[in-house]
Amino acid sequence: MSEILTTHPSRDTFDLPQLRAAIDAASRCASTCATCADACLHGEDAGSMSRCIDLCNQCASICRAAADVMSRPGPNGDSWEEVVRACIAVCRECAEECGGHDMDHCRLCAEACRECADACAALLEVAS
Repeated sequence: MSEILTTHPSRDTFDLPQLRAAIDAASRCASTCATCADACLHGEDAGSMSRCIDLCNQCASICRAAADVMSRPGPNGDSWEEVVRACIAVCRECAEECGGHDMDHCRLCAEACRECADACAALLEVAS
């Protein structure tokens, strides 16, 4: 995917490495959160994991949306930044929730969420 961004007519209006890192991190996070939610749902005590499942599903959705929006980086106003900020917020919330559980899938999910939040924050820094 990074190659296609180099062909974009507006490629000089964005920081390609930061954009690529944020898109990749959001895509990875969406997939990881979906898997974590499913693992929690099929675990021994799914009822006690309802908040984790909900947050993972929310995070997966917003990360997919953010990756999609960031994959269309043409000049289109500043609304994309609000999508990225929402992604950062839900990733941090999900990382905190998953980080509180003693399961490998939750640990990996928390890591993916933190990485996504950091990559998206770095993108916003260079976009300002």
